[in-house]
Amino acid sequence: MTTAKDSEDLTRVGPGTVMGDFMRQYWIPAAKSDELEADGSPMRLVLLGERLIAFRDTEGKVGVMDHRCPHRCASLFLGRNEEGGIRCVYHGWKFDAEGNCVDMPNLRPEQDFKQKVRAKAYKVHERNGLIWVYMGPREQAPPLPAMESTLVPDGEVGINFVLRDCNWMQALEGDIDTSHFGFLHVGHVGPDDVPEDHPFNQTVNDRAPRFDVADTPWGTSYGAYRQCAPGRNYWRVANYIFPFWTQTPQGAFDNHVHARAWVPLDDTHTMFIYVYWKAGTSGGNRERPPLRNGKLGAPRPHHDYQPNTTDWFGRWRITGNESNDWQIDRELQQSGALFTGIANIHQQDQAVTESMGPVTDHSFEHLAPSDLMITRTRRRCLLAARAFRDTGEAPPGVDDPQTFFGVRSGYFEEDESIKFADAYDSHIRTVNRAVDASAADAAD
Repeated sequence: MTTAKDSEDLTRVGPGTVMGDFMRQYWIPAAKSDELEADGSPMRLVLLGERLIAFRDTEGKVGVMDHRCPHRCASLFLGRNEEGGIRCVYHGWKFDAEGNCVDMPNLRPEQDFKQKVRAKAYKVHERNGLIWVYMGPREQAPPLPAMESTLVPDGEVGINFVLRDCNWMQALEGDIDTSHFGFLHVGHVGPDDVPEDHPFNQTVNDRAPRFDVADTPWGTSYGAYRQCAPGRNYWRVANYIFPFWTQTPQGAFDNHVHARAWVPLDDTHTMFIYVYWKAGTSGGNRERPPLRNGKLGAPRPHHDYQPNTTDWFGRWRITGNESNDWQIDRELQQSGALFTGIANIHQQDQAVTESMGPVTDHSFEHLAPSDLMITRTRRRCLLAARAFRDTGEAPPGVDDPQTFFGVRSGYFEEDESIKFADAYDSHIRTVNRAVDASAADAAD
């Protein structure tokens, strides 16, 4: 059982909180590079409970800083992005992308003290289509994480964002809970509907897998396994990667190059960021065999977005939300044509996690053996975050980006005599790589 104190430490992410201070030691993906134009409008941005703005200056450099002007706290979102910096419209004070005050035009020259004033700005790095922010205290920021999918060059990498209106941990936990797939996503599909070569085959024929869960250098890992033939097991492998990344088993292990970030904007809003190799199974370029009997896995494979707005939480919102019951179709649900009545897989996940409330009341839960990965991951998070708080022990992977490079998820078959760890080690040695390991060494 997760205690009230454990729950608070896991879910709160603002400055001074256990998990918030822990996450600030890592680089955080915050936006797509193409969301900002040189000398274009600044963008409201929320990260770890802090209200910020992001802008791209005349030379293309990105600045991320507290939205409040250090003079009188008017919002720099209203500012003019001009000639190498952002100028507050209240009194004209101007700040460059690093937060330095470069102009105080409402003061006489003898009164000017701009060299003593700085906006609260964070270190920023752009790589392969993503803008990363470091919010920690180090003067010299650590290396960027070297997950394989985040090193795939522009043109070969796919990046999707979706806002979720709930706490980061309950959103993330959907990715490390494999038994829900047989109900939430394919509960309407029966064994007779699935050809033998279809990826749904094993899940539909056995909706109650067994589990092997382990702590790993990168976080936690699980293998959910079912017997697929005499003497053979079908494995679905997934990972939690510090501090808020996951890898799901929805692709063949040898070619499934992806990572999924669940970035806490604040305690009750999370930005899902999916980074994947377009040429791999993560990119959906391999066609699945059709189901039988006219059944569909997901009638609407792509979710629809609302128009972006300039609100604090106005970016990357999908059309299905609590106000419209996540577009549930009760006729589809009751007819058996679609188990949930929600026609998009991501929206199905979003509906159940948001329906738990802004922050799950863990005291109301009754966790089961199928939730072993969830309990292990919560514990792993808490131990690492509290170790950093209590002893200053460096969070896992912060100073060694290679920790995250070789991690892989997906499905494969193996002889039933082979244990999970040995099966993983055997298959990881033969996977197709999107980039060479030297790319991780070169990552800065």
